Amino acid sequence: MEKITSFTIDHLKLLPGVYVSRKDHIGTETVTTFDIRMTRPNFEPVMNTAEVHTIEHLAATFLRNDAEYGERVVYFGPMGCRTGFYLLLAGDLESADIIPLITRLYQFMADFHDEVPGAAAKDCGNYLDMNLPMANYLAKKFLEEVLQNITEERLIYPE
Repeated sequence: MEKITSFTIDHLKLLPGVYVSRKDHIGTETVTTFDIRMTRPNFEPVMNTAEVHTIEHLAATFLRNDAEYGERVVYFGPMGCRTGFYLLLAGDLESADIIPLITRLYQFMADFHDEVPGAAAKDCGNYLDMNLPMANYLAKKFLEEVLQNITEERLIYPE
Protein backbone atom coordinates (compact mmCIF):
# COMPACT_ATOMS: atom_id res chain seq x y z
CA MET A 1 0.00 0.00 0.00
CA GLU A 2 1.31 3.44 -0.94
CA LYS A 3 2.00 6.03 1.76
CA ILE A 4 -0.47 8.90 1.69
CA THR A 5 1.02 12.35 1.09
CA SER A 6 0.55 13.63 4.65
CA PHE A 7 2.78 10.80 5.93
CA THR A 8 5.60 11.87 3.60
CA ILE A 9 6.01 15.27 5.32
CA ASP A 10 9.06 15.24 7.61
CA HIS A 11 7.35 15.81 10.96
CA LEU A 12 10.75 16.29 12.63
CA LYS A 13 11.21 19.50 10.60
CA LEU A 14 7.58 20.68 10.73
CA LEU A 15 7.00 23.90 12.68
CA PRO A 16 3.69 25.32 13.87
CA GLY A 17 2.16 27.13 10.92
CA VAL A 18 -0.50 27.11 8.21
CA TYR A 19 0.24 24.80 5.28
CA VAL A 20 -1.53 23.60 2.14
CA SER A 21 -1.87 19.89 2.79
CA ARG A 22 -3.55 18.99 -0.50
CA LYS A 23 -5.80 20.16 -3.30
CA ASP A 24 -8.58 17.94 -4.57
CA HIS A 25 -10.47 18.46 -7.80
CA ILE A 26 -14.13 17.52 -7.82
CA GLY A 27 -15.52 18.14 -11.26
CA THR A 28 -14.58 21.73 -12.04
CA GLU A 29 -14.20 22.69 -8.36
CA THR A 30 -11.06 22.66 -6.21
CA VAL A 31 -11.09 21.96 -2.49
CA THR A 32 -7.97 23.07 -0.62
CA THR A 33 -7.08 21.28 2.62
CA PHE A 34 -5.07 23.35 5.09
CA ASP A 35 -2.93 21.93 7.86
CA ILE A 36 -3.17 24.33 10.80
CA ARG A 37 -0.33 22.98 12.89
CA MET A 38 -0.51 24.41 16.41
CA THR A 39 2.21 22.43 18.16
CA ARG A 40 5.55 21.14 16.90
CA PRO A 41 5.13 17.41 16.26
CA ASN A 42 7.27 15.12 18.42
CA PHE A 43 8.87 18.07 20.24
CA GLU A 44 6.00 19.70 22.15
CA PRO A 45 3.22 18.06 24.12
CA VAL A 46 0.07 17.41 22.11
CA MET A 47 -3.16 19.20 22.96
CA ASN A 48 -5.58 17.44 25.29
CA THR A 49 -8.96 16.37 23.94
CA ALA A 50 -10.94 18.91 26.00
CA GLU A 51 -9.20 21.94 24.48
CA VAL A 52 -9.18 20.35 21.01
CA HIS A 53 -12.93 19.79 21.32
CA THR A 54 -13.48 23.38 22.48
CA ILE A 55 -11.39 24.80 19.63
CA GLU A 56 -13.34 22.63 17.19
CA HIS A 57 -16.68 24.05 18.40
CA LEU A 58 -15.45 27.65 18.43
CA ALA A 59 -13.68 27.47 15.08
CA ALA A 60 -16.43 25.64 13.22
CA THR A 61 -18.98 28.18 14.46
CA PHE A 62 -16.78 31.20 13.66
CA LEU A 63 -15.72 29.95 10.24
CA ARG A 64 -19.20 29.03 9.06
CA ASN A 65 -20.41 32.49 10.10
CA ASP A 66 -17.54 34.41 8.49
CA ALA A 67 -18.85 36.96 5.96
CA GLU A 68 -16.04 36.33 3.47
CA TYR A 69 -15.35 32.58 3.79
CA GLY A 70 -18.46 31.11 5.47
CA GLU A 71 -19.95 29.77 2.23
CA ARG A 72 -16.62 28.17 1.28
CA VAL A 73 -16.09 26.16 4.49
CA VAL A 74 -16.34 22.43 3.83
CA TYR A 75 -14.90 21.15 7.13
CA PHE A 76 -12.90 22.11 10.22
CA GLY A 77 -11.71 19.41 12.58
CA PRO A 78 -8.84 17.99 14.62
CA MET A 79 -5.93 15.85 13.52
CA GLY A 80 -5.80 12.47 15.19
CA CYS A 81 -2.30 13.24 16.51
CA ARG A 82 -3.72 16.29 18.36
CA THR A 83 -1.05 18.67 17.04
CA GLY A 84 -3.44 20.74 14.92
CA PHE A 85 -6.52 20.96 12.75
CA TYR A 86 -7.58 20.55 9.14
CA LEU A 87 -9.58 23.24 7.38
CA LEU A 88 -11.11 22.41 4.01
CA LEU A 89 -12.18 25.36 1.87
CA ALA A 90 -13.75 25.46 -1.57
CA GLY A 91 -11.35 27.16 -3.96
CA ASP A 92 -7.78 26.92 -5.23
CA LEU A 93 -6.03 28.72 -2.38
CA GLU A 94 -2.57 29.13 -0.88
CA SER A 95 -1.64 29.44 2.78
CA ALA A 96 -0.91 33.17 2.54
CA ASP A 97 -4.43 33.73 1.15
CA ILE A 98 -6.09 32.66 4.40
CA ILE A 99 -3.76 34.16 7.02
CA PRO A 100 -6.15 37.11 7.59
CA LEU A 101 -9.02 34.62 8.13
CA ILE A 102 -6.98 32.41 10.46
CA THR A 103 -5.74 35.45 12.37
CA ARG A 104 -9.34 36.65 12.89
CA LEU A 105 -10.31 33.13 13.98
CA TYR A 106 -7.51 32.79 16.54
CA GLN A 107 -8.12 36.29 17.90
CA PHE A 108 -11.79 35.36 18.33
CA MET A 109 -10.86 32.14 20.16
CA ALA A 110 -8.24 33.84 22.34
CA ASP A 111 -10.81 36.44 23.43
CA PHE A 112 -13.87 34.18 23.74
CA HIS A 113 -15.22 33.93 27.31
CA ASP A 114 -18.87 33.06 26.83
CA GLU A 115 -20.75 29.76 26.68
CA VAL A 116 -19.10 27.49 24.10
CA PRO A 117 -21.46 27.08 21.11
CA GLY A 118 -22.96 23.60 21.00
CA ALA A 119 -21.66 22.64 24.46
CA ALA A 120 -24.96 21.12 25.63
CA ALA A 121 -26.14 17.52 25.83
CA LYS A 122 -28.78 18.06 23.13
CA ASP A 123 -26.19 19.57 20.74
CA CYS A 124 -23.05 17.47 21.25
CA GLY A 125 -22.17 13.84 21.87
CA ASN A 126 -19.52 14.65 24.49
CA TYR A 127 -20.45 18.13 25.74
CA LEU A 128 -18.70 17.75 29.11
CA ASP A 129 -15.27 17.33 27.49
CA MET A 130 -14.51 21.06 27.10
CA ASN A 131 -11.75 23.31 28.41
CA LEU A 132 -12.30 26.94 27.40
CA PRO A 133 -9.45 28.48 29.46
CA MET A 134 -6.92 26.14 27.84
CA ALA A 135 -8.42 26.74 24.38
CA ASN A 136 -8.08 30.50 25.01
CA TYR A 137 -4.45 30.02 26.05
CA LEU A 138 -3.54 27.86 23.03
CA ALA A 139 -5.28 30.20 20.60
CA LYS A 140 -3.44 33.21 22.05
CA LYS A 141 -0.11 31.35 21.94
CA PHE A 142 -0.58 30.40 18.27
CA LEU A 143 -1.72 33.92 17.42
CA GLU A 144 1.27 35.58 19.08
CA GLU A 145 4.00 33.04 18.26
CA VAL A 146 2.99 32.11 14.73
CA LEU A 147 0.30 34.19 13.03
CA GLN A 148 1.22 37.76 13.95
CA ASN A 149 4.68 37.52 12.37
CA ILE A 150 4.30 34.51 10.09
CA THR A 151 7.27 33.64 7.90
CA GLU A 152 7.60 31.60 4.70
CA GLU A 153 8.92 28.57 6.62
CA ARG A 154 5.57 28.40 8.43
CA LEU A 155 3.54 28.59 5.19
CA ILE A 156 5.24 25.92 3.05
CA TYR A 157 5.98 22.35 4.15
CA PRO A 158 9.67 21.64 4.83
CA GLU A 159 11.66 19.66 2.28
